[in-house]
Amino acid sequence: MKNIPVQAFFDLVSKGLDIIDLRESDDFGMAFIKGSINIPYDKKFADRLKQFFSEEQEILLVLNEGDAENVTKALESLGYEDVIGYLEGGFEAWTKANLPIDMIIDIEADELMMDLPYDENLVVIDVRKPLEFAQGHLKQSVNIPLNDLADPAKVAAIEERDNVYLHCGGGSSSFVAASYLKKQGVHNLHVISGGWRKIKEESKAEIVKEPDVLN
Repeated sequence: MKNIPVQAFFDLVSKGLDIIDLRESDDFGMAFIKGSINIPYDKKFADRLKQFFSEEQEILLVLNEGDAENVTKALESLGYEDVIGYLEGGFEAWTKANLPIDMIIDIEADELMMDLPYDENLVVIDVRKPLEFAQGHLKQSVNIPLNDLADPAKVAAIEERDNVYLHCGGGSSSFVAASYLKKQGVHNLHVISGGWRKIKEESKAEIVKEPDVLN
């Protein structure tokens, strides 16, 4: 897999090629190339890659250069042979070239609690697995598991006026979801820092369960 100088990478991005950013979600959220999908290079990498990308897609990568060799081997083992290459110098090279970036706004759980009673367009999307959702969730939330986001009908249900607040259990899934939604044109969104782990600690959080699922 070849490394691609920043200007050549920019030219490929301008043609609409898909970009996967393998950096940790905290770093990704602060700044990324517009249209990138965040799939951190961790133990969930293979599953998430197969969820959002087919083996036949032409893909560009943004990664930490020290990971290039291991990522190449992982992609080959998974059957992804059309990966064009990765950004030479990593995301830092992109920022040094003053090229356009995007970001994901994250908020604390207490801010969500303050906004809930007053924003009629606020939509809380919980991207955890259905069983996790059933074991306890915010009463006002809807469950769209990360695995279901690739379904166009799920994204189409989000209206332009919706003020979307995303959360997972407390890891990186909400950033993966946010990056995918942004690529699909949903930009009015926030990620809740600490996810469900922090939400359930809020005294104003109205938590409910789904007994029909649990039984």
